[in-house]
Amino acid sequence: MSLLTLLGALVVLVPVLYMYTVSVVAGRFPTLRNKRICLLIAHPDDEAMFFAPSVLALTRPETGNHVKILCLSSGNAAGLGETRKRELVKSAMTLGLRAEDDVFVVDSPDFQDSMTTEWDNTAIATLLASAFTPPVPGAKKSADGPPGATIDVLVTFDDRGVSGHPNHVSLYRGARRFVAALVQGKPGWRPPVDLYTLTTVPFIRKYTWVFDVLPTVVSWGFRLRSADPKIAKTKEHPGALVFLADLNPSATGGGLGTAWRAMTTAHQSQMVWFRYGWIALSRYMVMNDLRLEGNFGPADLKKP
Repeated sequence: MSLLTLLGALVVLVPVLYMYTVSVVAGRFPTLRNKRICLLIAHPDDEAMFFAPSVLALTRPETGNHVKILCLSSGNAAGLGETRKRELVKSAMTLGLRAEDDVFVVDSPDFQDSMTTEWDNTAIATLLASAFTPPVPGAKKSADGPPGATIDVLVTFDDRGVSGHPNHVSLYRGARRFVAALVQGKPGWRPPVDLYTLTTVPFIRKYTWVFDVLPTVVSWGFRLRSADPKIAKTKEHPGALVFLADLNPSATGGGLGTAWRAMTTAHQSQMVWFRYGWIALSRYMVMNDLRLEGNFGPADLKKP
């Protein structure tokens, strides 16, 4: 068999294998149900460029989830902040969020769109605490009571931020600080918020589209088995998640076509030439694998 014939066979067979894997993942793999979920992003378009498969899966009506998006900047580096806010709302609705009010954009001097500056993780944790652990009027704090929050799940970037963007990495550190603070001084209690982070893969895998499905599923399996037994390996708190976007244009609840529309139709101000390369080749447009973070402790609460 010639090399050209082999490549041609792979081009046909791998997408077929991918579609079969989509059906297996949807029917048999762990997922999240009946959860209050917040997707924490740094810039408008992060939700579509990086997290579209997760949002599409988690917003399906049959899951019973309520998904919200919290974006810590308007992406105003080029003076398009107001435009990008509107684009984010349009994208979120395309991806399946229930209402426009489920999208929140923070406009603060603390969180300016920058390719060179990390945001302060204490400021991020403080903002998350004010949003998701608001004080109850008249209630007394108890050191012995369980920690509480108004969300069940927080989803964001991992410690490499997929693209290495310092704003993305800052979200990871701020999110860990927030969750660690929830159980500070409460030994024996698990955090009331599960923190899931999007796995960063090597450069070559990043641009292999559906051809990355086998490495993704295999690494997900290893991650699920190695998860901290104290916090994971249950249906309520799976140690790892994988979401695959359907390639079928008429897929129920949306698929790859919906993810593309979220970028090309909603985020029109960002559709410069290289964005088309990303949506055509990036595996993040078709698959997400998430890890449940654990081992929260004093190291997460140290001052930066």
